[in-house]
Amino acid sequence: MSSQLILSITEALVRFKEKPIFEDMNFNIHQKSRIALVGKNGSGKTTLMKMIAGEVELEDGERWVESSIEIGYLNQEFLKIFNKTILQELLSSINNDEEKKYKIDIITDALNLNLESKLNDLSGGQLRKVGLAKALINEPDILLLDEPTNHLDLEVIEWLENYLNMYNGTIICVSHDRTFLSNVTNKVFWIDRGNLKVSPKGFKYFDDWSQSLLEQEEKELRNRKQSLSVDVEWASRGVKARVKRNTRRLEQVKIMQKKLEDDEASYKRAISKIKINTKIKFDDHAKSISEFFNVSKSFKKESSEIKILDNFNFKINRGDRIGILGGNGSGKTTFLKLLLKNETPDKGTIKNFKNIEFSYFDQKRSDLLLKETIKKNMCPSGGDYINVMGKDRHVYGYLKEFQFDPKGINDYVTTLSGGQKNRLMLAKILANPKPCLILDEPTNDLDMDTLDLLGEILINYKGTLIIVSHDRDFLDQTVTKILSFEGDGKVINCIGGYSDYLKLKKNNFKKNNFVNKQNETIKKENKKEAMLNNKLTYKLEYELQQIPNQINSLEETISDMNNVLSDANLYTTNIDKFLKCSKILNESKYKLDKLETRWLELDLKKNNL
Repeated sequence: MSSQLILSITEALVRFKEKPIFEDMNFNIHQKSRIALVGKNGSGKTTLMKMIAGEVELEDGERWVESSIEIGYLNQEFLKIFNKTILQELLSSINNDEEKKYKIDIITDALNLNLESKLNDLSGGQLRKVGLAKALINEPDILLLDEPTNHLDLEVIEWLENYLNMYNGTIICVSHDRTFLSNVTNKVFWIDRGNLKVSPKGFKYFDDWSQSLLEQEEKELRNRKQSLSVDVEWASRGVKARVKRNTRRLEQVKIMQKKLEDDEASYKRAISKIKINTKIKFDDHAKSISEFFNVSKSFKKESSEIKILDNFNFKINRGDRIGILGGNGSGKTTFLKLLLKNETPDKGTIKNFKNIEFSYFDQKRSDLLLKETIKKNMCPSGGDYINVMGKDRHVYGYLKEFQFDPKGINDYVTTLSGGQKNRLMLAKILANPKPCLILDEPTNDLDMDTLDLLGEILINYKGTLIIVSHDRDFLDQTVTKILSFEGDGKVINCIGGYSDYLKLKKNNFKKNNFVNKQNETIKKENKKEAMLNNKLTYKLEYELQQIPNQINSLEETISDMNNVLSDANLYTTNIDKFLKCSKILNESKYKLDKLETRWLELDLKKNNL
């Protein structure tokens, strides 16, 4: 049984600068669908999201939406509002709705946002988090998410996956994170050459489904070509002009032949791949790239000190393929700056071996000349040629391999989208990558085709590779070692990709849990023994013996209530249960505090007797 239809677009026409983006576009959106919206950069994903949100007016066709349906949209832009705190911004977005206020603490805590921070003090990534918090707190019937995982660390991404899987509304999501889409979607909208193709299964099955469609298209083109070849052969023999029937047939053959040629060209563009020779041989250099000896690094923030590295020892060898993980502010970028000698350690030494050269993809794209053209960025000294791995290449042809239209080669970089800027940065770096290639969040804003091709390029890259990324699938494909910055100077070194790191974390968690339980049992037994060995009045002795059991019971209750209240939908689905559990939680915390204080008083009294 299909779910309720809540929005539909029929026979829509949308143009940009007189060029159609969509013609005769038709699609339906049903209640509780989880849709992955995919397509190449520039295919119209953002336009389609704005059509759904009602922000793009249709030149033709009809947009219908069920009455009372609320639509929320997390887009790529977030306007700063100066002298306003995050809390003020979130409260204003819900119009001080009491039923939604309780979510502010839950969601901002999960996103690691300080409610008292001013918006104009936040980074771009933090502003994106505020935008995501606004979208989630309002709980719209249709939630549009454009690259929601950008700037989120892995722990937060996993939280977001769980949250969206419990979400009551409909979700439409654009993301380059394959694992994220596989975990949260049950349907796919694929924009392919202006057409929308719909898969009734989630993104997990997208590759097989899309490949089968392309194979079917290739087969149809082949059949059309064979069928048309008979008519073309007939036309090549010449036609008597006095026979009108033959003249009409000849015109039809020409039209069919032109249509076939256009369709074949379109198909070839759809399956085209970037072909870059990355099997470059680097001159022999030292087996080691860099060594960190007892390196410590910290930063002062207000009255506290943030520890990045603490007596850190690490060696980067030639040919290593290292993935860097960690939350925001954990030290990933600082580690790269230390490696590149842009920062100095507080203690210890960093030795980079002689003649080692680095290529650095900066997620802030600081190497791009924003006020210059695409061509000027690639050829800063002028001319039409660029050296690509020892060979001169025409800049138009080279950039075409990175999906840039030669007609737009003189466009200014400021006019490019985030994905296009990233592709331009990659084109610059991969023209002549150095023996050590450092990529800081290279996957942000890339479409999946470009992401796949970047993966292929990096797999074939023969130098030393260091990647900072939160894209789990990408890391599994490209690296063989993980360096995870856990915070407070702790760094985990793991052999393998992200999946291997995850297994290591789970195993360590189980082991630590077992050790902690053993230690707690020993402590309890020691306390009981100490109580029996010292003298108190019978009444006080009895009270002291009972307190540990009462504390354990309260801690279990607090844990149970926290688990129940972690359900983001509990308030709307069962408000009585929410209020009851909240009351029990607060009362239990109060009682626990009193009992711990009482236990301390009796224990001190006993030891002083």
